Amino acid sequence: MLNIVLFEPEIPENTGNIARTCVAFNIRLHLIRPYGFFLTDKNLKRSSVTYWNKLDLHEYDCYQDFIDQNYIDKKTPIYYITRYGKHTSDKIKYDPKQESYLVFGKESTGIDKSILKANFSKTIRIPTTDKVRALNLSNCVAMLAYEYVKQNDFAGLCKTEPFKVNELK
Repeated sequence: MLNIVLFEPEIPENTGNIARTCVAFNIRLHLIRPYGFFLTDKNLKRSSVTYWNKLDLHEYDCYQDFIDQNYIDKKTPIYYITRYGKHTSDKIKYDPKQESYLVFGKESTGIDKSILKANFSKTIRIPTTDKVRALNLSNCVAMLAYEYVKQNDFAGLCKTEPFKVNELK
């Protein structure tokens, strides 16, 4: 199973969009405090539409709390997504039989530099032109989440039309 981890998220709309993506693809969402908003924020709820109650959500007081509660060791596939990443995103190969974690940083400063330094061999970047500093957080999560479900042949997802054509009228 894929696990999306947001390190100290700041923008409720991004977190809401990410929550909706997680529900759509059967992904677990982990939030590491502090947040730049309250989970009752109307913008968070609006951007997640009505899916918040379907979300597999886990919260942590700090990064170490997240590591400890998920028993993450050197064998656990955990990747840190950052513009400073050593590897490009196409290097991630997911094993559907194993828990995988993608850690994304807060919108203003990313993942704490001490965490990145300690885990530099596991850092990933999404290739872009040199014309932008960074991509939107929820877009990055969506890109890598889609890659996960694609690599796993869309297991557990509707591959056929979820609606009948006559319902569109």
